[in-house]
Amino acid sequence: MKRILFICTGNTCRSPMAEALLRRMAQQRGLTLAVRSAGVSTVDGLPVSGNALETLRRRDIEHAGSSRALTAEAVKWADIILTMTGSHKRSLLQWHPEAVDKSFTLKEFAHQDERLQADIEELEALYTELHMKQALGQRLTAAERERLLELERRMPSFDIADPFGGPLSVYEKSAAEIESAISLLLDKLEKR
Repeated sequence: MKRILFICTGNTCRSPMAEALLRRMAQQRGLTLAVRSAGVSTVDGLPVSGNALETLRRRDIEHAGSSRALTAEAVKWADIILTMTGSHKRSLLQWHPEAVDKSFTLKEFAHQDERLQADIEELEALYTELHMKQALGQRLTAAERERLLELERRMPSFDIADPFGGPLSVYEKSAAEIESAISLLLDKLEKR
């Protein structure tokens, strides 16, 4: 059984919706998964957003629970860690670098193909080179800078919009983004 951990900021909006949506959608496909969620910047016990719960209710999904702070135990437990944004992924890996091989943004994992993965790896290598050169008081070459800009231009956004504090319509849009990515995620899991 695959163990999937969703991560967002406060674990009160996006990651609880993703957790509940994946449970329901996997069940509908007859897949057995263990699913949790957590936040990179929260404390245990905060209530899930009322608009997040209403968004789930409109899909006939009941979700009980409260926020959970990300722990080393949760990172170790998970087979796949899916963050809502690239920033969440960077925060996760700053504190848990051992999770690098199993951590992705939800959209990155869902839309993963060989060409895109190669572009991501090249872009990350260029960012590393940029940071190293900056630390040494150097600059990227013109060719490196042009390649970095080219990759950034064609790279799709892997972030799920944050609905926190917004009206129900913003939560609905966020949930639709999550549902679309989860559908692709489940397609991939069914093939494994």
